[in-house]
Amino acid sequence: MSSETLTPSEPSPPIDASNSAEPTAAMNAVADLTLNPSEPSPAPALALSKKAAKKEASKLQKQRRKEESAAMKESAAAADKGPDLLAANYGDVPLADMQSKAVTVRKWTAIGDLDEGLKDKEVLIRGRVQTSRAVGKNIAFLVLRKRGFTVQCVLTVAPELVSQDMVKFAAGLTRESHVDIEGVVSVPGEPIKGASQQVEVHVRKIYCISKAIPNLPINIEDAARSEAEIERALQAGEQLVRVSQDTRLTHRVLDMRTPANQAIFRVQCQIENVFRQFLFAEGFVGIHTPKLMAGSSEGGAAVFRLDYKGTPACLAQSPQLHKQMAINGDFDRVFEIGPVFRAEDSFTHRHLCEFIGLDTEMEINEHYSEVMDVVDRLFVAIFDSLNENCQRELEAIRKQYPFEPLKYLRRTLRLTFQEGVQMLKEAGIEVDPLGDLNTETERKLGQLVLKKYNTEFYILHRYPLAVRPFYTMPCSDDPAYSNSFDVFIRGEEIISGAQRVHFPELLIARAKECGINVETILPYIDSFRYGAPPHGGFGVGLERVVMLFCNLNNIRKTSLYPRDPQRIRP
Repeated sequence: MSSETLTPSEPSPPIDASNSAEPTAAMNAVADLTLNPSEPSPAPALALSKKAAKKEASKLQKQRRKEESAAMKESAAAADKGPDLLAANYGDVPLADMQSKAVTVRKWTAIGDLDEGLKDKEVLIRGRVQTSRAVGKNIAFLVLRKRGFTVQCVLTVAPELVSQDMVKFAAGLTRESHVDIEGVVSVPGEPIKGASQQVEVHVRKIYCISKAIPNLPINIEDAARSEAEIERALQAGEQLVRVSQDTRLTHRVLDMRTPANQAIFRVQCQIENVFRQFLFAEGFVGIHTPKLMAGSSEGGAAVFRLDYKGTPACLAQSPQLHKQMAINGDFDRVFEIGPVFRAEDSFTHRHLCEFIGLDTEMEINEHYSEVMDVVDRLFVAIFDSLNENCQRELEAIRKQYPFEPLKYLRRTLRLTFQEGVQMLKEAGIEVDPLGDLNTETERKLGQLVLKKYNTEFYILHRYPLAVRPFYTMPCSDDPAYSNSFDVFIRGEEIISGAQRVHFPELLIARAKECGINVETILPYIDSFRYGAPPHGGFGVGLERVVMLFCNLNNIRKTSLYPRDPQRIRP
């Protein structure tokens, strides 16, 4: 859980200079009409005598009564003026009109496609109201958001085009409401600071298709604020709302609307896409394995147990056993992208009870280094793709969560476990050469590797056999070690892989050593009795790759709806 202090998120005031679009010529024109340049500026306040003060108070009271009277007359006049002749051009769309009644030939334009090439063209757009405000009675500004793009929309009172009631309706729209707007594109003479698109839409029709409640649980601008911005405000004596991680996850639907979150999950999608396409090109076949199992796939007690029609069962900790069985079924090279379940009571920044696994398995001809070769080429391709094709998304993430680009080599560095232990020893850190690395030593080794080899992505292989799963092949030259590897980004593990045992007798012996009931995995064991090729593979945690590539501080930021020991909603 986050250590951030939970501060209730209050509704934000109307657009201010820090987050709103700059007034344009339309706004200035209205200002010119409402100001009286001949009116003298108020004189400096002077000390008044009691008599003068009483006279001044009486004068103010008369002025107040005069203003109230004028307001009442104006209200009465508004009531007498009759229906707005432009009422059909704005308002709330009734449910009946949103129930797929008809298909029209209207052409929609994406907000992200609005540019100078559409100048003077009529467009129909849809988006969320990010901000809205009125400038007097005759002009209103809206900023609409869709798919990470924003555009400024302007309503200016004009005969037969926009009425004061229409301006009032637009200015009163609640933030995050969905609206449809028809209008004409114009190009302002000065840059628009409060929107991504450097054009304006002069509104002719505006309809609210879904109204958001006035007081949202969290405001998007609060959720999008960086820690650096909050700290700068504190130093300046201003207190900004800090939205805690728990509050974000409780109201995840709102939190995921921030620019950084929109970008995070688009980066995640790109990683998954490159993973799939790269493996297709390498001759892999996509498969889907069951998530309900009769026994554990990894050993240990960290499984979600359940009753399966009267038979004890559990949720799969990985697709490990079934992807190996697919190799024994002559698929040669397979991969799977799917959910993985771990019942660990882990509250760390990098563990979840459910995550998306990117798994592969492949026949090998001579050496498990063939699997590491695939890892090398695959992840260099992923990193290259992100840097080339996701620049906009990475910049959006970096704006809220600053990070330096990942350093990686064109040919990925490989170190043996013993070489890693030696590097730690030379740095004054003693590590059990037949044990595992803990989080602290992994990070320290990452720092040493970065300093010596200038890379934050590397492979560590030949791990001690005692710390690997039962299906891991021992080394031929030293049975205390194994033909296995882990892969690290920024000093944290993202991949475990190995050559697998394909001899049934050795599999049975290793399973028993690891406390696994062989009866629960007999179909898996039997698949090796029918002839099995040497093979190996690896598993990747998708959320962890995104977290570490973007150097985020918590894996829950990269899971759309995180599941940890304390959270199963929303």
